[in-house]
Amino acid sequence: MNPIQSYIATHKTRFLDELITLLKIPSISADPNYSNAVLTVASALKDDLERAGCTSVNLYTTEGYPIIYGEKIISSELPTVLVYGHYDVQPPDPVALWDSPPFEPIIKTTDKHPEGAIFARGACDDKGQLFMHVKALELMVANNTLPCNVKFMIEGEEEIGSKNLSTFIEEHKEMLKNDVILISDTGMIANNIPSITTGLRGLSYVEVEVTGPNRDLHSGLYGGAVANPINILTKMIASLHDTDQRITIPGFYDNVEILSKEERAEMAKAPFNLDAYKDALNIEAVYGEKGYTTNERNAIRPTLDVNGIWGGYIGEGAKTVIPSKAYAKISMRLVPNQDWKTITQQFTTHFNNIAPKGVTVKVTPHHGGQGYVTPVDSLGYIAASKAYATTFGKTPIPQRSGGSIPIVALFEEVLKSKTILMGFGLDSDAIHSPNEHFGVWNFLKGIETIPYFYEYFTELSKK
Repeated sequence: MNPIQSYIATHKTRFLDELITLLKIPSISADPNYSNAVLTVASALKDDLERAGCTSVNLYTTEGYPIIYGEKIISSELPTVLVYGHYDVQPPDPVALWDSPPFEPIIKTTDKHPEGAIFARGACDDKGQLFMHVKALELMVANNTLPCNVKFMIEGEEEIGSKNLSTFIEEHKEMLKNDVILISDTGMIANNIPSITTGLRGLSYVEVEVTGPNRDLHSGLYGGAVANPINILTKMIASLHDTDQRITIPGFYDNVEILSKEERAEMAKAPFNLDAYKDALNIEAVYGEKGYTTNERNAIRPTLDVNGIWGGYIGEGAKTVIPSKAYAKISMRLVPNQDWKTITQQFTTHFNNIAPKGVTVKVTPHHGGQGYVTPVDSLGYIAASKAYATTFGKTPIPQRSGGSIPIVALFEEVLKSKTILMGFGLDSDAIHSPNEHFGVWNFLKGIETIPYFYEYFTELSKK
């Protein structure tokens, strides 16, 4: 057992207890009712960074939730790693579908996590993965093996679009200056098949409102004579895809990156079992854009999905009304070269154009961000690949993700740094869903792997 493994083995129980303490706090940034909880987690993480070995830690106020900044500077002649993470979490709804309360963490075994997994909202996204970096710093400081400078920037608004992060970055460019940015907010293929995320999709998120009559109407007296906003909205949404499941918004595909046959062939080398995929989701067939595989559809192709839809009466029993309004939340995942602001405008124009007479439409943009691709020949990627190879015994597979971390493109634009996405979660960890969890093995393996990234990146930077 080497010194890294020995330290982790000695402190494993404490590491898990400290993470569980964070997971108990419902830091839901989307709901103002939990604002005190969000602030409590921010304060707790500040203390955690100080205990881990940061010599300077501050909470910076924003127009929303505070940003935590901490640093451990050894020498101006050494490279600097900037770690980014977020302490806010998604709402736990629908709570009834959780097997255990979302903010009462419990460790249970599963088929993919026989050593146990922590079930709680935020376990994998992103408290558990962020906390790996805090504990990795503690380990390196305690063992006197930190080879370079490290900075932490942790925000509390990632789940609502990082509303105030861009302003903070612009105002603190010199403080945040770094040689590489390290993020663990993604996943890997499997515990025995490590992978590094090399691409993220962009995002455009909007809310739509369709209004018909000036009040709810009796469906017997007015049915068939007045436009029903729910009927209209569902037809409008259905028209946003054609029979090949291509999106029908004019101009939507104008700047879509088209991967070569060779690039698609490389992607296809990643292990994937379609039957297992369907079994895990309890579906009979996959669904998506014609001409692309499942892994291509959720990684290199843009999508449009309804995330929520409501209107009219949804209470107990019956109430026969034609509603005055109907609503939906819609997200579009975008690929590199698609500008999220352009796509949002194209959606708005198109949605207004397809509305029939008898209703009015309102489109409210919420948030968005650009896609991102990181080169596999950068020093950061090479260092990460060597780190995984050291602890997993296998060279990781580069893999594009269907998810979005909008601030990654912003980091490169403002800070001029490449981002390395070292995720340790699994697709089956149910992030954003009921029963979110994070494997104990994955949590500890992340703590073991991260110090090697620092070591190899420092060595490569000196060459």
